Parts: sequence; structure tokens; C-alpha cells
Amino acid sequence: MAASVACSFFFDDELLGEPGMPAMDACALCAKPLAGDSDVFMYRGDTPFCSEECRHEQMHLDAVCARQGARRLQRFSAETESHSGQRQSRNVSVAS
Repeated sequence: MAASVACSFFFDDELLGEPGMPAMDACALCAKPLAGDSDVFMYRGDTPFCSEECRHEQMHLDAVCARQGARRLQRFSAETESHSGQRQSRNVSVAS
């Protein structure tokens, strides 16, 4: 009985891979199972894809997200600068 508990502890309840990391048994984009005898196309070191098309689609999606994030950051920076200029103008003291 103790042996079965030990096996359950060490194998059945063990997390596969690291948290937040994609499993290596399916395509990260389309979830198609990856066969052991077929090519696996990797992206960013540890993300598997079933085909070059899936990998390129993910690369395209990442590029779009990066551009959108950069635009948001530019807008936020511009808004922050304009608000700080307004605050500085309000704090000017008037000599009597």
C-alpha cells in the first residue's frame, strides 16, 4: 500500500512542464497533436508548432500585439506629458 502511495505522489500528481509553459505534445496555435515522427517547428525557444504556417501565424500575431502595445505606450506618454504641463501651470503663484 505504501508503494502505491509513493508512485501516486511522484508520478500521477506531478505537473507536466513548468507552469505557464506550453506542453510539447500539441501545436501551441491550433492544438493539433504533434506526432513523434514528424517535424516540430519551434518559436521563442520552447513553443512548439505543427507547421511553418502555424509558427508564422503566431509570429504575425505577436508582431501585431507588439505594435499595438507600442502605440498605447506612446499615447499614454503623450497624455501624461500634457497632464503634467497642465498641473505645473496651475501651481504658478501670483505675486501681489
